[in-house]
Amino acid sequence: MLYLQSITILRAATTTDEYGNEKASWADPLRIPVSGVNVQPAAGSDEDTDDKQLTVTGWRLYTPRGMDLDLRETDRVEAEGTVMQVVGKVARWPAPGGGVHHIEADLREVD
Repeated sequence: MLYLQSITILRAATTTDEYGNEKASWADPLRIPVSGVNVQPAAGSDEDTDDKQLTVTGWRLYTPRGMDLDLRETDRVEAEGTVMQVVGKVARWPAPGGGVHHIEADLREVD
């Protein structure tokens, strides 16, 4: 009953700048739909008031046992109409006997 949510993984396209360097472009990202996951608020939020009022809310993505995702630390996740950045490495918990038991990923929504 916990894994009833659907998300969309957003992956930036790669473009080349005038110097020949590859960089991410979020103008038209690849959209990868995923269902059967759980996204929950993480404990607390941060406020950054150095330059402007900014509230950063944390979220946590979980998959059920046996489900691995092609989710990268450079991706974004859209859930419930909110776009969030993946924060850090995606944790892939090993299953006894091999494979992935489940994954967990920290997400950050910035308002």
